[in-house]
Formats: sequence, structure tokens, C-alpha cells
Amino acid sequence: MTMLVATDLVRRFRGLAAVDGLSFDVREGEIMAIIGPNGAGKTTLFNLLSGLLAANTGRVEFDGADITSSRPHRRCHLGLGRTFQLVQPFADLTVLENVMVGALFGGAGHATGAARADAAALCERVGLGPKRDASVSSLTVADRKRLELARALATRPRLLLLDEIMEGLTPNEERDAVRLVREIRDEGVTLLLIEHIMSTVRDLSDRVLVMDHGKKIAEGDYAAVSRDPAVIEAYLGTDEP
Repeated sequence: MTMLVATDLVRRFRGLAAVDGLSFDVREGEIMAIIGPNGAGKTTLFNLLSGLLAANTGRVEFDGADITSSRPHRRCHLGLGRTFQLVQPFADLTVLENVMVGALFGGAGHATGAARADAAALCERVGLGPKRDASVSSLTVADRKRLELARALATRPRLLLLDEIMEGLTPNEERDAVRLVREIRDEGVTLLLIEHIMSTVRDLSDRVLVMDHGKKIAEGDYAAVSRDPAVIEAYLGTDEP
């Protein structure tokens, strides 16, 4: 079953097309990765899908419904969640309270007590249980990534957009994060992720979408796109001198 369909999306900034006629779909239950060089338009695409930016032209459908003009909170309530590459937690709140914000904002209709219980369970789920009452200022980079993931999961997404969730992690932390992402998918959440660590893309993704200059230049499984001459030239490079 197709969960999300983007058709001919265009977003321009002062005449420059950051996303340029992009079409693709995300299938229920899969992990799909988006790769490409810096400036390819990946995060702009996430902003279009989540409603933070409006497309100049094109269409976004979620579960068969046109959400092209829907506000971000409406998309969230429908089950489309996301993380951000730049993690910006509420500095005056504890770890638990930050996750509660996601639970209260999401589509489950939580009262405060239920949101607290859900947030506590998610803190444990992502490895932040012992730090649930800590200030966010005390968190490491890895812990901030875990907090961002917990906040997004608290909104009860059916489709979760992950924006470079592995960035800044050590190899051991990356392995833990890969395992957690797999578990989240196995629990019924479809995942669309932006990632630049190719070993992670290889190990996690069912399909890969490759962007360059706002356009789709390849799509398929990792083995296929990693051999594509256009992808090698634009992003992966070659070992030849």
C-alpha cells in the first residue's frame, strides 16, 4: 500500500529551484532513504512534506488525501511526524517534559497524565530513562538525538521523517541508533530518512531516492543506485585518480 505520494513538487527561493519537479512515493512498512550532496534539496523536501514550507507547484497526498495545503499541525495529527537535523529542545523543560510536549501535540488526544506516562515510556524506549528528569542542557549529542526521536514518536506517527538522525554519533552510537530505527519500523512505523552515512543507508533502506540540484536522479535499492553512473558522479565519487 502506498502511504505518501509527492507529485511534481517545486519550491523556489528567489528564482532558484531547491526542489524541482520531484515525484516519488513511500510505501507502507518500508524504510526509504534520501541521499544527495549538500544543497540537493533534501531538507527543503522534508519541509514541503511536513508543511513548514508551501510548494510553489505540485501535490502531496497522505493516505490518499490531498494534504498539499494542510498546516503542519494537521499533518501531524494525521500521522505524519518528523525530526529536525538541528535539535532545538525546550531549554527550560526537563527531558520528560520535552517528550510530553510531543505527546500533547500529537494525534492521540492525550490528557496530561496520559501524556506523562507515554513520555516516560518513550524515554525508556530510546535510552533516556535515567535522564528523564535532567535538564536538556546536560545532554550529550547522542542524547539530544534520542530526545528528538522520542519527541517525534510521542506524536504517534504512522510515517516518520528522520533528518540525519545519525549525524554526530560515534560508531557505537550509530549501531545503537540503527537497531532502534529497525525496531521502530518493526512496530509499524513507516520511515523516510535523510542520511549521508552510506553504511547506514545500505543497512537500513529498502529503497533509496537520490537527489541533486532539487531533482531526482535515481531511485531503487541500494545496490542499484550505488552503481548508477549519475549517482557516482554527483555524490558517491570514484576511487579512480
